[in-house]
Amino acid sequence: MKPSPSRSLAIVGAGLAGSLLAILLSRRGWRVTVYERRGDPRVSGYESGRSINLALAERGRNALRQAGDNVEAAVMARAVMMRGRMVHPRDGTPPQLQRYGRDDSEVIWSIHRRDLNITLLELAEQAGAEVHFHRRLHTVDFDAGHARFIDDRDDTPHDIQFNSLVGADGAGSALRAAMNRRQPLGERTEFLDHSYKELEIPPAAGNAFQIDPNALHIWPRGRYMCIALPNHEGTFTVTVFLPNKGDPGFNTVTTGAEAQAMFARDFPDALPLIPTLVEDWEAHPPGLLGTLYLERWHTDGKAVLIGDAAHAMVPFHGQGMNCAFEDCVALARQLDDASDLQRAYAAFEVERSPNAWAIQQMALENYLEMRDQVADPAFLLQRELELALQQRWPTRFVPHYTMVTFLHTPYAVALERTRIQRRILRNATSGLDSLQQIDWPALQAEVHAKLPVLEGAH
Repeated sequence: MKPSPSRSLAIVGAGLAGSLLAILLSRRGWRVTVYERRGDPRVSGYESGRSINLALAERGRNALRQAGDNVEAAVMARAVMMRGRMVHPRDGTPPQLQRYGRDDSEVIWSIHRRDLNITLLELAEQAGAEVHFHRRLHTVDFDAGHARFIDDRDDTPHDIQFNSLVGADGAGSALRAAMNRRQPLGERTEFLDHSYKELEIPPAAGNAFQIDPNALHIWPRGRYMCIALPNHEGTFTVTVFLPNKGDPGFNTVTTGAEAQAMFARDFPDALPLIPTLVEDWEAHPPGLLGTLYLERWHTDGKAVLIGDAAHAMVPFHGQGMNCAFEDCVALARQLDDASDLQRAYAAFEVERSPNAWAIQQMALENYLEMRDQVADPAFLLQRELELALQQRWPTRFVPHYTMVTFLHTPYAVALERTRIQRRILRNATSGLDSLQQIDWPALQAEVHAKLPVLEGAH
């Protein structure tokens, strides 16, 4: 059956969220056309130095399953399991694994952005979506349903008529800018005073991994850090996070030689693993890190924003992609349920906005944890108690990371419970150096009084 004009949408952006939404809607009988400003990554190669490897968690996998069993299977074929954080001390002592969950059923998966994007693009086309590359959104006339795209290779204009637009074009969204001009969205961006650069650990002979592949490696150094995530072909994507100003900072570590000296001092066991450190440091400009807040995500029934275009966040909880994938599932469901696009978009915003705000806050908080607290004895004792409480009362005291990463608990609920649980952990361990000193009866009474049973916990 041919889709009706009212069931047609144009998606701006063929990245991860745009491609997944195209699959979901095409399989529901929508006529979907996707416009992407860049070239086809299957042909023209992929932008490097800006990706930050992606951590696929249960939320993201659940969204892929909603799009069809073959979607999750195709993605997982190129993913690498990470059991936890492998913390590398500065003093050269052997790194220690801090597990994310209780066992190998509670893990996250590392996948390269390019691999994932190509997989989802191909599945979107197979589902019936039409994808156009080299189409940069230039102008939008919302009342007339007319948009102009430009091919930047030769400045050729391409005009379209649209029923409605979905902005999946990232933090620098051109559609959001057009919507803002028509009716202010209450946009506010807060940049961190830190930025990042990407490097690479190549494989050893025979494409073997040079360090443990089943972990997110982290070198926490207080105000800065280095991380490394595995790729299925035996490489690691290394990301260095530094203050914009400081020692070290991106204003003081500007040359490859200065980066090499910093690694020799602060990340000595990583230095021999990165043979192209000097060249890559000088080739890749620092990437900005910021949080985008909007008061409104849609313009009547004419346009709506999803993913980073609506709520860009810092990458320190590995949830940006997972949150965007949840957006796709929620929007597809609201489009099924609502009588018109305006109601669907409004309901989508009401459902997702509080959850997006919550994970944005948790991502900011997690940066402090990753760069500083993972090596702190008081934090480690609280983590030990957290796991002990989970073992005793698994449906009430559910660790923060478990709620965010292994369950489908709404982010807003996870944030509220996390703040209660952190107070419990801090108070219970204050002044102690061992769990043997814990007052368990008092702690049991507090847990049962403050934490109701969490749906989905087990």
